[in-house]
Amino acid sequence: MTKKLSALIEDAGYTVSRGPLQADITSLVYDSRKSVAGSLFVAMPGAKADGTAYIPQAVENGAVAVVAEKEVDLPEGVSLILADDSREALARLSAAWFSHPADKIKVIGITGTKGKTTTTYMIKSILENAGRKVGLIGTIEAIIGDKHIPSLNTTPESYIVQEYLSQMVDKGIEIAVMEVSSQALKLHRVSGMTFEIGIFTNISPDHIGPAEHKDFAEYLYCKSLLFRQCRHGIFNADDKELEEILKGHTCTVNTYAIENDADFKAEDIRLVHRPGYLGVDYRVSGRENFPVTIDVPGRFSVYNSLCAIAVCHFFGVEASAMQKALKAARVKGRIEMIHVSDDFALMIDYAHNAMALESLLSTIHEYDPGRIVTVFGCGGNRSKLRRYEMGEVSGRLSDFTIITSDNPRFEKPLDIIKDIETGIKKTDGKYIEIPDRKEAIRYAIENGQKGDVIILAGKGHEDYQEIKGVKHPMDERVLIKEVLEELKG
Repeated sequence: MTKKLSALIEDAGYTVSRGPLQADITSLVYDSRKSVAGSLFVAMPGAKADGTAYIPQAVENGAVAVVAEKEVDLPEGVSLILADDSREALARLSAAWFSHPADKIKVIGITGTKGKTTTTYMIKSILENAGRKVGLIGTIEAIIGDKHIPSLNTTPESYIVQEYLSQMVDKGIEIAVMEVSSQALKLHRVSGMTFEIGIFTNISPDHIGPAEHKDFAEYLYCKSLLFRQCRHGIFNADDKELEEILKGHTCTVNTYAIENDADFKAEDIRLVHRPGYLGVDYRVSGRENFPVTIDVPGRFSVYNSLCAIAVCHFFGVEASAMQKALKAARVKGRIEMIHVSDDFALMIDYAHNAMALESLLSTIHEYDPGRIVTVFGCGGNRSKLRRYEMGEVSGRLSDFTIITSDNPRFEKPLDIIKDIETGIKKTDGKYIEIPDRKEAIRYAIENGQKGDVIILAGKGHEDYQEIKGVKHPMDERVLIKEVLEELKG
């Protein structure tokens, strides 16, 4: 693909500060190492380095034009485009480079502290059940037709977002559903496009620190930005920060809730617990009226499914299609129920910090299980505070904890386990240490009692274990299968 520089930058709303206008642009790059003859290089500020330092390398590799936030020296014949924010420029140029795919496909963006991943899969499941072709971009993967691309970030860099949307258009996909993180909004990864629907699930203090948001106010503000670039908004009316999220919005407003009045409301909620099974039933009322059964436990599953129903109502999906899809919806590593026994339940969940683990364990407590047995570890080369906090949460809310290994990275697994133990010892919680994760799972299954709920926390969708810089294959689903076969043998 080749585009004239003048046409590309005009489409994106920029002008050349100096240099020729008529160069043929062969590629748009933001990594100087990927620059080739005819490239347009966007120099972006980074956490550790300023992209302008790499302009000479990009030009040496063949770049004929450069985007920067300040004047820079360039060889004769190389054009300079000045931008107030080069990250925003990359987003707008990427949209123009791929001929604005978001104008050709209905894009649904979901933001919130919790629930984004599960809700994207629920929406995809319902819409596909209704015969629509749907793509997905999220924390676990991007799905484009039959292609599954593992994700590095919740929301990729803007160029990748536009590239994925363009591929979806080429595949005849009608709707794209994507997770939109607060970082993505802050760093302009989704600028230069309009969402058909923007969704707000909830917000609580998270992602606050030197490398993310300076405080909760900034985190909240960044979340709200989505609703200034979407046509229709769907909001959780039970969240106490809803009024702040709505500030400055330019979209229509629809709501869903359990407690407050809303366009889509859950009533007659019933937690379903029988040996080997956890789920929830309720009735949606308001703009839709029908019973719902979800084979995923908890009130937050009600919120996620209500949100999905509101979205699919917008697309005119029949109630029967919604019911069928919600009953079958599964998300890898998000309260993923694995049947191992008719006596007790086992689930895999990505909960890898204290807040997520507390939320999960509190949810399971509502089902009044015989025991909660939690199997988890913590990642190496990460905050020790997280280990203390997770240990304390599990000790307080689990009947029994099996401390094991997660991704030790460059630390010794036993050192990490001892840090977790420090947290558990602040409670009266019972525990055992089994460093080998497969053996920890074996112990949990072998010692499972009637009515137990066993939780494998922390790994979720991950299918590897990172040790000393190497990712070794390790999928908990495979480990469970091996353990069951070995126990049967």
